[in-house]
Amino acid sequence: MRLLYSILIIFAINLTIDDNSARANDEVPLLEFDSIVFPEVASMGMVTSQEVRATEVGVKILEQGGNAVDAAVAVGFTLAVTLPRAGNIGGGGFMLIYDAKKQEVNALDYREKAPMLASEDMFLNWRNNVDQTKARYSLLSSGVPGTVAGLVEAHKKYGSMPFEKLVQPAIELAKGMPMTYALSQSLNSRKQFLSFDQGSREIFIKPDGKNWQVGEQFKQENLAQTLSLIAETEGRDFYHGKTAKKIADYFKKNDGLMTLSDLKAYKAVWRKPVSTNFKGYDIYSMPPPSSGGTHLIQLLNIIKEFSIENSGASSARTSHLKTQAMKYVYADRSEYLGDPDFVSVPVERLTSQTYAKEIAKKIDLKKATSSANIKPGLYIDKESSQTTHFSVMDKNGNIVSNTYTLNFSFGSGKSIPEVGFLLNNEMDDFSAKPGSPNGYGLIGGEANKIEPGKRPLSSMTPVIALNRGKPWLATGSPGGSKIITTVFNFLLNRIVYNMNIAEATITPRIHHQWYPDTLFLEKGYPFDSMQELKTMGHNVIYRKPWGSLQSIEFQSGVFMGFADTRRPGALAKGYYEQANESTKNNTN
Repeated sequence: MRLLYSILIIFAINLTIDDNSARANDEVPLLEFDSIVFPEVASMGMVTSQEVRATEVGVKILEQGGNAVDAAVAVGFTLAVTLPRAGNIGGGGFMLIYDAKKQEVNALDYREKAPMLASEDMFLNWRNNVDQTKARYSLLSSGVPGTVAGLVEAHKKYGSMPFEKLVQPAIELAKGMPMTYALSQSLNSRKQFLSFDQGSREIFIKPDGKNWQVGEQFKQENLAQTLSLIAETEGRDFYHGKTAKKIADYFKKNDGLMTLSDLKAYKAVWRKPVSTNFKGYDIYSMPPPSSGGTHLIQLLNIIKEFSIENSGASSARTSHLKTQAMKYVYADRSEYLGDPDFVSVPVERLTSQTYAKEIAKKIDLKKATSSANIKPGLYIDKESSQTTHFSVMDKNGNIVSNTYTLNFSFGSGKSIPEVGFLLNNEMDDFSAKPGSPNGYGLIGGEANKIEPGKRPLSSMTPVIALNRGKPWLATGSPGGSKIITTVFNFLLNRIVYNMNIAEATITPRIHHQWYPDTLFLEKGYPFDSMQELKTMGHNVIYRKPWGSLQSIEFQSGVFMGFADTRRPGALAKGYYEQANESTKNNTN
């Protein structure tokens, strides 16, 4: 019934679309009845995230009069409770915010930082090779967490509701919540990994060792206490108070590097977003130390140089051109990207249309270019796919697009039992040693070497897009090295091929990251196109689905949201004016 209701609303909207506010292709209706899947629709606001309860918390904040940032703060803390493998207060990330009043997009960097005792060779063994266990699963792999500082800073600049009220839903859920199917599967599948650490075992493993069942009560009482202190002190306790001392004591006791001074010194940083105009839309994304925005802009600029409108989203020709562009972009990532506070990153050059034209001229329209013939360097780095993204839009046109992570699924697997949360293993996102291969094969070098106080490179790519200067789209995804191309595929599907955001999301994706010289095709990609790509010289392989796009579009007074179906438990949800009034009556 909900789907039918949505379709009827969309049909009514289509009859009254204002041509001046429609997208650049004005002759294309808002949504079409021949679509195979539809987004959720609402009139007052929308939230989409990878976890049902987090989305519902965000919508309630909007219903109570909160703005998009208020809802995002509530969602961010809630995911730390309900999606422990990626949602966090022990990690970090990036947030884009569109301020409707000032009509500007700002970028908030709350990426983790290397402790001041960190060193360039800290993960090398006696043979001068990278010790992967130390880099990924030891206490040394944890960077100074930035999530709490980031959410506090966003609220300080843009929030309208009391901070404590935004954290309260997460506190209540941490005190006890029914186990969902998605959470039970997540915990059960990683039971052995989590049981290696005493702290994680106490929090996430049942005392009898049996699997979690749907509906069972899951309590995280120490996390609830930590969140309460964060709420009461607007985050100060996490970096300066009781919680900070417990974190520092844990690291000292267990021969870690993080100190109380590291926590006290941590600050989230406002940066200028990178942007481009793509077929009439202004696309904004995150600047370094995320490589995501820079290289998304680069990809869009390169593909502008080719006519792909008539060759089909999953045709061999379109896929070939996208793949060749990806190879050049990921090669650049290996050489130039790092923390701009430590290295000079040529963002302006990389994102210029002039440079895109130079790359486009090198692309052979008929044949794949070997990665060996695309320079620079051969420095191999990696990044986990276990990240999470959420998007929020409110009735006043404010937008939040946020991606954050612990790095691997459940981070390092280590938890501080007294404070109740998992530790990140983001130090592994640095280049531990030039030329050392790792699990994901992503390339990185000197610009991303380990240095005290430095933020590691990331592929996180939160996006906000404007249509003729007006709020239009928010999107982003987890997926490690595949994040950039996931968002790139989505934007081409939506803008070039006129798919609605649901169709643009579920369409099979492709990915190439320069090394390994392999074109990854998602399950469902057309077999005949794959065969043609082989004849063009591409090394192709089908892989299981990746990414989890969480997207919202606003058009002609309607919010449309879609939560990627590739991972269980995600939800896009909005609300209507009538529901808002009803909620007010119920809460008074």
